[in-house]
Amino acid sequence: MNLLNKYTVSLSLIFLSIKGFSQINSVSIDDPIAAMLDSLQTQKMFETAFSKPIFPKNNKFKFGIDSIPKYDDYTYQARLAKLDAQSPFDLVYNEHVKGFINLYAIRKRESVSRMMGVSQLYYPMFEEILDRYNLPLELKHLAVIESALIPYARSRAGAMGLWQFMYPTGKMYGLNVSSYIDERCDPYKATVAAAEYLKALYGMFGDWQMVLAAYNAGPGTISKAIRRSGGKKTYWEIRPFLPIETQGYVPAFIAANYVMNYHNEHNIYASVPRKTYFEVDTVIVKEQMSFDQIGQALDISSEEILYFNPQYRKNIIPAGGNAMCLPKNKIGIFITNEQNIYAAIKSQNQTEVVESVAEVKKTHTVRSGEKLSTIARKYGVTVADLKSWNYIGKKGVRAGKKLIVYVPETKTTKPKIEIKAESKNESNIASNSNDQQNQQLASVDKKWHKVKKGETIFGIAKKYSVTSESIKTLNELTSNGLKRGQVLRVK
Repeated sequence: MNLLNKYTVSLSLIFLSIKGFSQINSVSIDDPIAAMLDSLQTQKMFETAFSKPIFPKNNKFKFGIDSIPKYDDYTYQARLAKLDAQSPFDLVYNEHVKGFINLYAIRKRESVSRMMGVSQLYYPMFEEILDRYNLPLELKHLAVIESALIPYARSRAGAMGLWQFMYPTGKMYGLNVSSYIDERCDPYKATVAAAEYLKALYGMFGDWQMVLAAYNAGPGTISKAIRRSGGKKTYWEIRPFLPIETQGYVPAFIAANYVMNYHNEHNIYASVPRKTYFEVDTVIVKEQMSFDQIGQALDISSEEILYFNPQYRKNIIPAGGNAMCLPKNKIGIFITNEQNIYAAIKSQNQTEVVESVAEVKKTHTVRSGEKLSTIARKYGVTVADLKSWNYIGKKGVRAGKKLIVYVPETKTTKPKIEIKAESKNESNIASNSNDQQNQQLASVDKKWHKVKKGETIFGIAKKYSVTSESIKTLNELTSNGLKRGQVLRVK
């Protein structure tokens, strides 16, 4: 055998090895479904939303906590056949489906546990809407492979939300996108749109496997694959003519059905969600409110508000009657104190309170051609200030010299919104509005003084009718020495 033939045979063997490996492990490392599962680990909503899964002490399979069960092909086939008998979907078992079962039940077990936890918030709502449109309830698992149940998930192509709507398709089914709201991320509205879209696709193809493929690739792509296959009408027949991602889509859906039904057999248990579907409610918000303002009023974190309201793009609920979803006890507090909350927010928006004025030390490196007057203007100080703070000779400053500059900085904040509840009577939750106004006025009544040339602590104290010691205490001064331009708190 000559060198060229040896080289050709070696390449053929490598190709066959890679092909054989890919057939055994039909889920590639770049698979978008696997990538979406991986993204569960980086989502803030999942880092604090769940505790560890509740592992039953006496599980009927006698598994240990770290046990990862594996089964033969016959067992998988038998279990899927049982599910198939109760489903309009063709839940077949093959090597492609096996690859995704391994993905869910072995490689991404923790992600499946988290999805099972959050499914307690979304699945009852999915089932209610699917039933209303007379669609198979198994379609609820479609959101698992679309978004891993991350309500603000975004794909590389720009699809958004639990059901991964692209902008044009979302618009077609009534999902509006504005500067403040992206209804593709609204769990309820997006589910209604998905049900309408799935129903329309079934009207086109009359086969649920083809509907799944069309949901992923678009009906136009499926029609082209049908023509290229010579007029075949089932998913497995046209599969070789579909995009790579769509070739794995239906197997992933079948595997998701399997794992969500047989998770106990794989020693996978649900993590504990923040709230289930039956522990949350919605209310219409009439005035514009930020998540921070809602959090202050209802004692709830902005992160948790986003968890329940992923459709709001800038952490702001705009005015005009938009829905807010929160735990039921927080909704009760909001309804009881709604007008007080609106009034407090309006007052907060109109009031700025000076919280602190401080002189911040900064270092400026002189650039080539810079003059003292230019530097002074930049920081809002005088040339005399710069000379007093730094040793500057008759020759002035040269490029590269570092100058110390004391810059007065003012930090302003809004007064906090506080709706305090009495322990026994939730109807008296709102604090007295007059007390709030008095607190705001008191916080505004702070006096600040900028030290002028020749001024002393004694003279400043006499001017404001306070003691020298109180000024030193308020400003944490250890001596009576003052610098020109220094800002002092005197009351």
